[in-house]
Amino acid sequence: MKKRRRLLIFFAIVLLLSTVIVRYGVSEELSAANIQAGLAKSIIRFHVRANSDSEEDQALKLKVKDAVVTYLEPILSESESLQQSRGILESRMEDIKGIALSVLKDNGSDKAVNVYFEECYFPMKSYGDVTFPPGVYEAFRIDIGDSEGKNWWCVLYPPLCFVDATYGVLPEESKQTLANVLTKDEYNAITGEECEFRFKYLTFLNDLLEEKRN
Repeated sequence: MKKRRRLLIFFAIVLLLSTVIVRYGVSEELSAANIQAGLAKSIIRFHVRANSDSEEDQALKLKVKDAVVTYLEPILSESESLQQSRGILESRMEDIKGIALSVLKDNGSDKAVNVYFEECYFPMKSYGDVTFPPGVYEAFRIDIGDSEGKNWWCVLYPPLCFVDATYGVLPEESKQTLANVLTKDEYNAITGEECEFRFKYLTFLNDLLEEKRN
């Protein structure tokens, strides 16, 4: 009888743990989707897409990027909201297109340029030590020619395009800018901050988790 009782208790605990794990997994998945959706409402991405992956076209893409970023830096750096940044970009589209065309012409290219806003799916991308999850985002895009080459990208709002992320780490000032416009969960998610999971009722399992982390 005691043995049977112990078995029943054991299976009850297993069932409870399974329920907790399944619910936690679903909750985690929903949380990740919510975080991405929140990020998408808080940033404007910037993509410059090259005509092709040839060495020449990729070099032209970077020259266009440099010229446009230099033009945008003084007028976007003081922007205080996503809406303000979007308005600035919308009002300067023709100027930006002209800059891109001028760069191409100076380098012997007669490729067309298209400048526009678009909402579309992007895979996971890292900018310095900040990683943006996959999902649908708003992007300000510059397409060069057939736009079939690799793109260069950054974030126009908050204005991260104007810092050097080539060394793999965003400056603390830039991270603070992100922290000011994102929720704590969104910021932690893209900067790799650990989220600690603990059992609320089966507290004895917290010790096991702690041992595993150490």
